[in-house]
Amino acid sequence: MGLGGSLILIAIGAILRWAISVTTAGINLHIVGLILLIVGGIGFVISLLWMALYAERVARPPYPDGASAPGGEGGVPQPRV
Repeated sequence: MGLGGSLILIAIGAILRWAISVTTAGINLHIVGLILLIVGGIGFVISLLWMALYAERVARPPYPDGASAPGGEGGVPQPRV
């Protein structure tokens, strides 16, 4: 489950929790909504942590094949004399 799935679970859970006023025999829709809110929130946090911890942290050169920018080292402009 990614960020999108988590947001969908949160939205459905919020609808069931606060927007539905139907009573059913055998299942409480408010509790189902609360469960979906909790699962969606946990999935959202885990997805954010996953993206933050396992993101690629390698600095890439600004130009292909490691070439430097024209006129200087690493694309830094050189002062005029």
